[in-house]
Amino acid sequence: FNSLNHDMTLAEFKFIWYMEYSHRMWGRVVGLAYILPAAYFWHRGWLSRPLKGCVLALCGLVCFQGLLGWYMVKSGLEEKPDSYDIPRVSQYRLAAHLGSALVLYSASLWTGLSLLLPRHKLPETHQLLRLRQYAHGTTALIFLTALSGAFVAGLDAGLVYNSFPKMGERWIPDDLLAFSPVLRNIFENPTTVQFDHRILGIASVTAVTALYLFSRKIPLPRRTRMAVTSLLAVACMQ
Repeated sequence: FNSLNHDMTLAEFKFIWYMEYSHRMWGRVVGLAYILPAAYFWHRGWLSRPLKGCVLALCGLVCFQGLLGWYMVKSGLEEKPDSYDIPRVSQYRLAAHLGSALVLYSASLWTGLSLLLPRHKLPETHQLLRLRQYAHGTTALIFLTALSGAFVAGLDAGLVYNSFPKMGERWIPDDLLAFSPVLRNIFENPTTVQFDHRILGIASVTAVTALYLFSRKIPLPRRTRMAVTSLLAVACMQ
């Protein structure tokens, strides 16, 4: 209010305040919804030895996620002598917070599905091994794309260019490497951050499509085929 939004009303401030407050409370509820039942199952002796390791790791991730969220928000309240625009959190901490959330969610989902759905006993053919490698590579690419989205959000890079597929009148903008050293552009130049996110997004959709087409050539269980088809549908919608 003092630095930028001089005309903000109390009602407008309450809106963003409750957004933040709800996010914090929801995160705490999620943590309790995981940790309390896990402690109960552990006490009752319902967890196998390998599962206890997974439970401890996921509990640690839940706590780490909350701590990282506090660390991220803290960066938005610090004075930045080299920045005079909109106060914002560190894009590095935002990406770390999002990345750890994705890891926590994926690990929880993987653990839950491993318990609910028995693993298929499939012959380890060359095609199946290649499909698994492609799937792992696609997963890593999607994860990297999501992290690049956090940098776009943290820098408000989405406001720089609003045309697609070109950026303004050019395919490759002039200020792509405006910062020095060059590596700094990848993380701090809004133009480069948006450009990278576009390229990664297109690459992700291409990789998912290729994964789907390759999977059609392999005899797979219905559950696996449904998962690959769903992945393509969500990638197109995204």
